[in-house]
Amino acid sequence: MQEITMLDAIERYIRGEMLPDERVYFEQLRKSSPAVDQMVVEHTIFLNQMNQYGEIKDFRSQLNEIHNELSAAGEIRETQTSKVVVLWKKYKRVVGVAASIAGITALGISGLVSYLSPKVNNDRVELLSRRLRSTEIRLNSVTNQLNNEGSSNQVIPPVNFKSGGTGFLIDGKGYLITNYHVVKNATLVEVQNRQGASFKARVLHLDPAADLAFLKIEDTAFRSYGVLPYGISKTGTKLGDDLFTMGYPRDEIVYGKGYMSARTGFQGDTLTYQITVAANPGNSGGPVLNKDGEVVGIVSSSQHDVQGAVFAIRTKNIFRALEDMRSDSTILKNDSLFNHVRVPLSSPIKGMERQQQIEKIQDCIFIVKSN
Repeated sequence: MQEITMLDAIERYIRGEMLPDERVYFEQLRKSSPAVDQMVVEHTIFLNQMNQYGEIKDFRSQLNEIHNELSAAGEIRETQTSKVVVLWKKYKRVVGVAASIAGITALGISGLVSYLSPKVNNDRVELLSRRLRSTEIRLNSVTNQLNNEGSSNQVIPPVNFKSGGTGFLIDGKGYLITNYHVVKNATLVEVQNRQGASFKARVLHLDPAADLAFLKIEDTAFRSYGVLPYGISKTGTKLGDDLFTMGYPRDEIVYGKGYMSARTGFQGDTLTYQITVAANPGNSGGPVLNKDGEVVGIVSSSQHDVQGAVFAIRTKNIFRALEDMRSDSTILKNDSLFNHVRVPLSSPIKGMERQQQIEKIQDCIFIVKSN
């Protein structure tokens, strides 16, 4: 009964039927209760879908009326489909009920899919990977091969990387995370640190639904890190929390500052949330951190028609994907160290000044290049 009462209140709130005092109280309740706020978002989407379904039914009904009028006026000749017409007239009520049930079911399924899939294909949303300008030369790989073979005449052909983004370590042994769309269909992936050194990397796992990709640095020039300077949050962040981002919209690391502005992403996507911060192509895959130095999101996309509206993937998806990876025998077979991956949960830089936090974090963030 309480749920029905709440749904009734939500519907009156959406339709603007609440009294001013009642609306103020409800908005305060929405701010203080994430569950109520989520119900408002979901019910708004549901009502919009039902309205669209009703409009389609009305349109079909109008077409049928026009057809009947033209037929009565002799403008349309009926063809030899009398059996079909008779059957339709006989069973149209049953068919109508079945169609209504199928329509509502389809709407429910499409709504569920819309909640579980990132909204990255809409024309109003821009993925924040960047197109690399020119051929990139793998400096570390060249140096390593020359040293190993003792030949100063060895020439390694350059690699034409086409797409770029940002990635950050989730384990100091060389395990990184970035966006799926940054390395989608890549035949070769490399990462570059802020000093300009490049390292070969391998794609371990792709999660298109959450727009996540897990990479592993596999280069003799790479040296493992100790304890990472940040933690990765399982709980995320709250509306209005101060946040900052670090990424590579250009070849130099760029800092951005903002706040969490909505609990869901584009069109109510629950895999992401909205932040208000400056972001450009190349920021894809970069970490979103709170004041305590905890990673609470991964930058993914932005909305064209809303200034500063950027969407970040919730970090809980990292932990879910890691569980899926641990049940993947192919990964375990090809990477004996994967079972020992330990994602840091606490942040050693909590309480530090922002400049100190940035100084410690930036060495763990990389340009991701793919071709």
